[in-house]
Amino acid sequence: MAAHTRWTRLLEILGDQGQIDVLDAAERLGCSAATVRRDLDELARQNLLTRTRGGAVVSTVAYDLPLRYKAARRADEKQRIAKAAAELIPTGSTVGLNGGTTTSEVARELALRPEPAGGGVALTVVTNAINIANELAVRPQVKIVVTGGVARPNSYELVGPLVDSVLRTLALDYTILGVDAVHARFGAATHDESEAGANRALAECAGTVVVVADSSKLGRRAFAQVCETGAVSVLVTDRDAPEDVVEEFTGLGIDVLRV
Repeated sequence: MAAHTRWTRLLEILGDQGQIDVLDAAERLGCSAATVRRDLDELARQNLLTRTRGGAVVSTVAYDLPLRYKAARRADEKQRIAKAAAELIPTGSTVGLNGGTTTSEVARELALRPEPAGGGVALTVVTNAINIANELAVRPQVKIVVTGGVARPNSYELVGPLVDSVLRTLALDYTILGVDAVHARFGAATHDESEAGANRALAECAGTVVVVADSSKLGRRAFAQVCETGAVSVLVTDRDAPEDVVEEFTGLGIDVLRV
């Protein structure tokens, strides 16, 4: 198992359990205790956990993992979700994208959109995610608009009042939101309140809000609400989404696509 994959699994275990034991982790990952100790030391150096005698406990950022560690989690599901979400966007639309691993996959799908006959712009993408802007800026068929703001290193998202000052002047056809949790009663949410504010602004200026979230995020709550459930038109998730949870969303008039 590659080091990056081990680090991701260790952080996932910590997020679920709050602590981890070296010997238990070695057994679960199929590697030596010495390897786990080195991995935990490296993650502690990155301030992603706190080392203890014989293991580690979560630090304040362990629940909000950097994007580079989230990318490997449920990768197949995210790619299917991204493809289905991108197919909802007609050519010629203006679409907002926030940051995250699933929306980054959506951006890659949108980048494949062919240039209109005779040239010109196939889509206009408005984003507060600098990694998405970087990928799309080289696509001549995509007009890319980037909000201002202060960059968060965990998610590559721009946050703060500059985001609002740009978005309040724009009208979007669609906004595709990646979130940390989506609940039938408590809406779509994320772990960081500054990201929630920027994402809320993207949602509020859109005619249609599409939430992309794998099944592990359904029926869960996170610290900061992005938008109420009633603001969501479409939820795109994977085939493992529990039937009872899906029925809660469809009962509220939300179209749920399981792919």
